[in-house]
Amino acid sequence: MESAIHFGSPTVQLVLRRWLTVVDHQEAQPEHGDTGGALRRVAAVGIVANPYAGRGYVADLSEAIAASEAVGHRLAAIAVEAMGGLPVESYGKGGIVGLAGEQEHANAMLTTTFAEPLREAIGGGIAWISSFTKRGPPGTVIDIPMAHKDAAYVRSHYDGMTLTLQDAPQADEVALIVVIASRGRINARVGGLEAKDITGKDGLR
Repeated sequence: MESAIHFGSPTVQLVLRRWLTVVDHQEAQPEHGDTGGALRRVAAVGIVANPYAGRGYVADLSEAIAASEAVGHRLAAIAVEAMGGLPVESYGKGGIVGLAGEQEHANAMLTTTFAEPLREAIGGGIAWISSFTKRGPPGTVIDIPMAHKDAAYVRSHYDGMTLTLQDAPQADEVALIVVIASRGRINARVGGLEAKDITGKDGLR
């Protein structure tokens, strides 16, 4: 069995203790005029040991930021594999910090350094990646928001995944999460910019 995976410097490491995937697959409803194909949402969750847990206030979190890149690569690969070959149109990210840590610890592990591997794995994306973090014990519920990967103003792709990790994170852990989706919501019909009309210039339209 593969042992825990260590990323980072000798002084600050992110030990990936376990990972899991959640797949939510919903068929389209052509009887209502939706011919966009199946909607598959995937969440890839990595449970890492929090190197700052129980240490009190640590001003410089840069080593965790740097170490998060390798975790981002791993979770992005897991998420794309779970998509089963479907294209990726939306993404989001988030994290839950165990109670011996600070919310800021998750934010440090979810910066652009962590997120760029996700963009690479799905073939690009210029829109900002929606994100949400919180502290909590095992069983904490978290809603991870998603939006279109190339244009944040595409209303049909405002979506998300609700996750409950029954036995994580422990007090000294952080759950890092990436979510991706193959399309916008089933039967989306509130108007606005459509995905087919994206210009892809500024990450908004």
